Amino acid sequence: MNRERVVRTLTFWLRPEFVLRVVSRFQKVAGFDRAIALASAALTATIPLTILTSAAASHFGGKGTAERIIDRYELSGGGAEAVTDIFAPASGTPTTLGVIGFLFLMLAVLSFSRAMQRLFEQAWELTPLSVRNTFNGLLWIGGLAVYLLLSGVIRGELGGSRLELGATLLVLPVTAVFLLWSGRILSAKRISREELIPFAVVGSALLALWSVGATVYVPHLFNTYATRYGVIGAVFAMISALFCLMVAVVGAAAAGREVHDELGRIRRGERPADDEVRRQWDQVTAAALSRWDTLRGRVQDRQPRRRGA
Repeated sequence: MNRERVVRTLTFWLRPEFVLRVVSRFQKVAGFDRAIALASAALTATIPLTILTSAAASHFGGKGTAERIIDRYELSGGGAEAVTDIFAPASGTPTTLGVIGFLFLMLAVLSFSRAMQRLFEQAWELTPLSVRNTFNGLLWIGGLAVYLLLSGVIRGELGGSRLELGATLLVLPVTAVFLLWSGRILSAKRISREELIPFAVVGSALLALWSVGATVYVPHLFNTYATRYGVIGAVFAMISALFCLMVAVVGAAAAGREVHDELGRIRRGERPADDEVRRQWDQVTAAALSRWDTLRGRVQDRQPRRRGA
């Protein structure tokens, strides 16, 4: 009975009609363009901040950002050298910020927070607040720093295995809380907690999958790009990894919005009947079988021609 219930639940939530609604929501927010904008803003805001925090951590005897990334992904060779060059300030150069440098840093950080803010406003169809939500954007940046610090400590203490599954599972609820809080603060509390719960659950699951995949693929990405292109190759690798991360975030926002709307329809008694769900799956299965038979027939027709030739 439990197995049948799980299959029935998955069949309902993964039915073609619902999946198409999620895809439509993703396209409505220009998902891939939004992910590129978020990844670019994150990279622009991250590098100067990490250089400053790395210098401060090294001054107090801790590991710098480059060392943490190298240890986290077990980089070596050109990848490790490129990461060190990116996050280490030039020798003899002070890491203090002047007034103009501080202003540019704040602009970069706020650009990232506003990009995230626009994601929530578009996914939940809210009126844009733009710079009127600047204080909440700065507050979110502080919360992001706390989240990264906390997750880094957890991974540093428990991330001994190859895929870091134990650390990832422990970070999972922390990520869900952070995502829920992010939606509340960046929307100026115009999105309720109930509306954001599906986004937080889906987002934390997708980010956990991304984290596990990153431990396998990111080292190869860094070593390959850095060996071929040098420091700029490491930047390419970072933007590629951030793009995949932001696609997961944007996809979670689209899926979370549609899951909440579907739950609302279910509460109002608008849930489709079981035979309707079965009919949708039968149509998909029939179409897939028809295409497979057509493709197999074409392959079989070409084989005698090749033999004859």
